[in-house]
Amino acid sequence: MSGTKKTLVLDQYEYGVIFHSLNDRRNRMLEENRATDAVDDVLLKVIQAMEPSGKEKRRHKHHEER
Repeated sequence: MSGTKKTLVLDQYEYGVIFHSLNDRRNRMLEENRATDAVDDVLLKVIQAMEPSGKEKRRHKHHEER
C-alpha cells in the first residue's frame, strides 16, 4: 500500500454509512473465520473521526450541562 493519504469530508449520515458498511463487512468476515485486522484498523479510524474534537467536545459538553 502506498504512503499517500486522502482526506474525506463527510456529514454525520455519510459517516454512518461508512461505519455500518465496515461493521457489516467485519461481521461477515468473522462468520467466515477470516482475519479482520485491516477492516478493524479502518473502522477504528472512522470511530475516532466521529468523536468530537477538543473545541467541539467542549461546546457539546456545555450544551449537555444546560
